[in-house]
Amino acid sequence: MLVSIILQAAANMAVAKLGAGIGAGLAAIGAGIGIGQIGGSALEAIARQPESVGDIRSNMIVAAALVEGVAFFAIVLCLLILFV
Repeated sequence: MLVSIILQAAANMAVAKLGAGIGAGLAAIGAGIGIGQIGGSALEAIARQPESVGDIRSNMIVAAALVEGVAFFAIVLCLLILFV
């Protein structure tokens, strides 16, 4: 419903499709940057405390999965705007 309201507000469908493409690209870039920072911080933490590798690794995987889930949601929303 919200998607149809947004599409009706756009005067030109080309503008909506352009916005959807840009939004999907920004979501992918943001997720890449976020997961890269998570990985870099985890490597620094492991270098400082090698005995806690398991805890750091599991927390890193959970955080990366959350970031990736938000990125997938944003990309799917942009694709819905693009094809609806």
